[in-house]
Amino acid sequence: MAMFQKKTPLEKEWQILNKKEKKYLEKRAEKKDSKLNSFLEDKVPAKLQSSLDAAFEKAFSTIFEKGTVMIEKTYQKEKKEKRYIVNNFADEVEQSRKTLKAFSKEAQSAGNQNLLVSGVAGIGMGLAGVGLPDIPIFTGMIFRSIYEIAMSYGFSYDTEEEQYFILKIIEGAVSYGETAVKINGEIDYFAADPVLPDGYDKKAQSKKAAAALSKELLYMKFLQGIPLVGAVGGAYDVIYMKSISEYAQLKYQKRFLLSRR
Repeated sequence: MAMFQKKTPLEKEWQILNKKEKKYLEKRAEKKDSKLNSFLEDKVPAKLQSSLDAAFEKAFSTIFEKGTVMIEKTYQKEKKEKRYIVNNFADEVEQSRKTLKAFSKEAQSAGNQNLLVSGVAGIGMGLAGVGLPDIPIFTGMIFRSIYEIAMSYGFSYDTEEEQYFILKIIEGAVSYGETAVKINGEIDYFAADPVLPDGYDKKAQSKKAAAALSKELLYMKFLQGIPLVGAVGGAYDVIYMKSISEYAQLKYQKRFLLSRR
């Protein structure tokens, strides 16, 4: 009888993660527009897309230049760093699935908390008919969520390399089909060897990520600018935050497990 070698806790987590990632990409194999998007298609002003692109690009630039310090004030950075140290020590000693899962549980908790805050802010601004002015707040919540997820796995977020990783995650999380697969591969390549691509231009990458995000949010931000009914558009902040946070958790966990291997 053939003997089967028992998988290590790390191998089991790696196998589970790959299944989750495959399922996530399958869900994004094709973009399916909702009936609401179809209804709004001919009602959105032609210039709104370019305005939305510019607003997200400016929000990204502001965060990278001076916004990170402000975002850090909205959560307990030192406490999160200590939690990682504790989880890391426990994993080094025990090396079990339980100790490995502690990192992902921490990341999941951070993502859920930010979803709640984002939903309240989006709906509130939608009721007031605030669409484009909501973008700096929404973008700040996206980065806060990613920052906290990164910290849960022991990664920084303030170097040029880490900012590239974050921008690719945002771009990948709102992409579909072959584009999503391509970006996912680029993220994995960086995770295995965290070096910036030849000829990397942060401004150009910020522009790509901003354009991908604004294209996905176009109809909802238009709707959010209409008082009262804008609450529906604002509620979609949660949907997109969830997608970005889920993808960030997958990619940071993969990078974390790669480092453990």
